Amino acid sequence: MDNHLLVVNKPANMLSQRDRTGDRDLQSLMKQWLKEKYQKPGDVFLGLVQRLDRPTRGLMVLARTSKAAARLSDQIRRRTFLKEYLAVVVGKSIKTGNLTHYLDKDASRKMALVSSEHVPDEDNKKGYKPGRPGGGKQAELELTHVETRDALSLVKIRMKTGRFHQIRVQLATEGTPVAGDRKYGAVDNQGGRQTRQLALMCHRIAFEHPTLREPMSFTTGLPDEYPWDQFRHP
Repeated sequence: MDNHLLVVNKPANMLSQRDRTGDRDLQSLMKQWLKEKYQKPGDVFLGLVQRLDRPTRGLMVLARTSKAAARLSDQIRRRTFLKEYLAVVVGKSIKTGNLTHYLDKDASRKMALVSSEHVPDEDNKKGYKPGRPGGGKQAELELTHVETRDALSLVKIRMKTGRFHQIRVQLATEGTPVAGDRKYGAVDNQGGRQTRQLALMCHRIAFEHPTLREPMSFTTGLPDEYPWDQFRHP
């Protein structure tokens, strides 16, 4: 057990932190676990360094001290904190390399939208309403094609920015929405099998230990469920 941080594998459809719904969240569960394990009185400090959207599964790091939280957050700001995702997408033709879009947020629909200045209506493959011209924030990621099986493809994503629903809207805009992502245009099933959860996960994180200054890297494998089970573990 590291005295400065926790690395945990968040299940799909669990909140990263508490919200007004009152549903189970990872941060609160881990704080309660630490409190019971070490019989700590009062509240337990556990800082949320990175957050995953509710339907996204995968690796998260939480800081056990305020110093660790500040130093890890600084690495994220300086973009030295590596976040690598895997996704199963609908489609065979994958646009690889750096993808850059400019994104707005529609708070009423809880969706990210591509700015019309950078993706004209006729090029917006899924017909999402564009944001106001010039109003979007730059979103950038690096996309690698890993494998294709039938109508689905496994892709690897390295984040360069961290915008709201960034991976989901950028991949959907390129015509390859994440499997199970009906919000951004994925069909309900492929080959007669339904994707019940969003096929997106934080597969690997790497960063410098906040006090020891040593490199750390953590990786998790693919889930044993459809559509992940259609692919080899990368």
